[in-house]
Amino acid sequence: MKNRIIKNILLLLLGMALLNSCMYLRQSSMVFFPYTALGQTPAEWGLAYEDVFLHSEDGVRLHGWYIPHHGSQKTLLFFHGNAGNISHRGASVEIFHQLGLNLFIFDYRGYGKSQGKPDEEGLYRDARAAWRYLTNERGFEQEEIILFGRSLGGAVAAELAAEVQPGGLILESTFSSAKDVANALLPVLSRLIILRYDFNTAAHVRRVASPLLVLHSPDDEIIPFHLGEKVFQAANEPKTFFRMRGDHNSGFLMSQPDYERALSAFISSLILR
Repeated sequence: MKNRIIKNILLLLLGMALLNSCMYLRQSSMVFFPYTALGQTPAEWGLAYEDVFLHSEDGVRLHGWYIPHHGSQKTLLFFHGNAGNISHRGASVEIFHQLGLNLFIFDYRGYGKSQGKPDEEGLYRDARAAWRYLTNERGFEQEEIILFGRSLGGAVAAELAAEVQPGGLILESTFSSAKDVANALLPVLSRLIILRYDFNTAAHVRRVASPLLVLHSPDDEIIPFHLGEKVFQAANEPKTFFRMRGDHNSGFLMSQPDYERALSAFISSLILR
């Protein structure tokens, strides 16, 4: 009887080890969905732009677009989500450009024309490279830059904001941490496996002193609404929460015109500071 119990325990431990090994290796493909082909350019959105190539601190070559708005002293640094690439963000880019902002949108490593393979620390390095481009190459002051992150990009933007304290931070449809997402979507499995990624947005925003706007929809079918609320609750003042409508990927369009009004009011408050 004792030997059978020991044998069952060993089999269970072996099974857990195999499960964790398999899931650890697969987590990258479960988190990142990069597209390498660029489907459009800002020219097809009616916007002038410059191709930009820069290098992260570990030497990875990154690609992005700088989209100027004549006469503007405010620039939006855009962090996109975990799928596609910069060429799929035309609708968002147009909204921010209409709000009077210069934009710099870039692809993380492994996305679009950017080299390398995506991973959490790599994305943080890429974010710092984009910040250096705007401050060193373009000459923008810290308070003239607004960080915007959607979904996974929210975690990346928040981590950078904690380091550099930009003029403002906008987080849309993002999550409090990778662990919280796993617990919400895979409540049993998430407690059996070791998570490869942290992406702890809530921890990052606790270190951010910049004004914050959080936007999230109760109808979000990918990132639960309460995780967006958790990010907001963790953040310091001054902060604002906007309740969107619609699903994860098109909520910003379905929430118009209130969505754009919320962005405009937030940006205006930064200009007046």
